Amino acid sequence: MQTARPSKTRLKQEAHELQALGEALAELPPDRLGALDLDEPLRDALLEWRRTRSHEGRRRQMQYIGRLMRGVDVTPLRDAVAAAQLGTARDALALHEAERWRDELIANDDAATHWLAAHPGADAQRLRSLVRNARLEGAPAASGARRGRAYRELFRFIRDEENPA
Repeated sequence: MQTARPSKTRLKQEAHELQALGEALAELPPDRLGALDLDEPLRDALLEWRRTRSHEGRRRQMQYIGRLMRGVDVTPLRDAVAAAQLGTARDALALHEAERWRDELIANDDAATHWLAAHPGADAQRLRSLVRNARLEGAPAASGARRGRAYRELFRFIRDEENPA
């Protein structure tokens, strides 16, 4: 009786998936890549891919990385890539939320009450002072012009209160 082998198409799909995972790994920051438990040849290949500049050289190096990854458990590697991507998205979302609050605080007097209710440990006097100064500065003179100092300070205050270190 014959054992069912994967089709050639399926083998190619798996190879492309491993190469895509290898590319995502190679684009991780060096500290995250260093924290992963990788075989030495795979780690060297990923670092070499970063140093390679020609398109063809990178393509061939990624094929090599895909071949090296065939014998590696890819589950923790996929988890590391997903965690890095999720962390980036979470940081961007937090910045957008701080921007939204800043704009709302400047536009609406009731927003300060709502924000302080959501952040009871925040310095209410400093918040109101920053909002007042940002309102006094007003909108920038021309589109694309830089906002005033109080506008930026208000953003930093909100960001720091929402994401304490």
